[in-house]
Amino acid sequence: MSAKIDPAALPVKSGCAINLATEVLGDRWSLVVLRDMMFGNVRHFRELLSNNMEGIASNILSARLKHLQDVGLISCAPDPTHKQKLIYSLTEAAIQLVPVMATLGEWGRRHLPVTHELSIRARLLFEGGPPMWEEFMEELRELHLGRRRAARAGAGPGVLQRLNDAYLAASKKSRAR
Repeated sequence: MSAKIDPAALPVKSGCAINLATEVLGDRWSLVVLRDMMFGNVRHFRELLSNNMEGIASNILSARLKHLQDVGLISCAPDPTHKQKLIYSLTEAAIQLVPVMATLGEWGRRHLPVTHELSIRARLLFEGGPPMWEEFMEELRELHLGRRRAARAGAGPGVLQRLNDAYLAASKKSRAR
């Protein structure tokens, strides 16, 4: 299942895969916006702005959303529940970043001064490995692309719910100390 980025939207300096990936994802805010959409299911501009713990400025968020649309990592459509709102969705290319985000989160968890509650999702996702990543990508396809998932055996909470439950439990434990 290949989802290509629009090459016309890239300032191609070389054909190197790592260089081209950093051209698309190399700034801090693009990854943070994708993180919030992916792990928080945050889909509206105002939510992305106000729920962002790093404090992204509205002009930066606007520029990042435009960039992510231009390169084909997110799409935007009118929100059917509110005439003046737009709803942003991950594209297949962005959904396929789940293994990258899992690995990046694990690297940060191992090498940087993270907090337990903010790194619990990264740990669980990394430890869940490819089977969990695939399940999460299927959930994201359902949420963002409207694709119906096949029924899961022993269907309990999905990956997103399990990750968020672990975060909330770790946050609660941290506040209790």
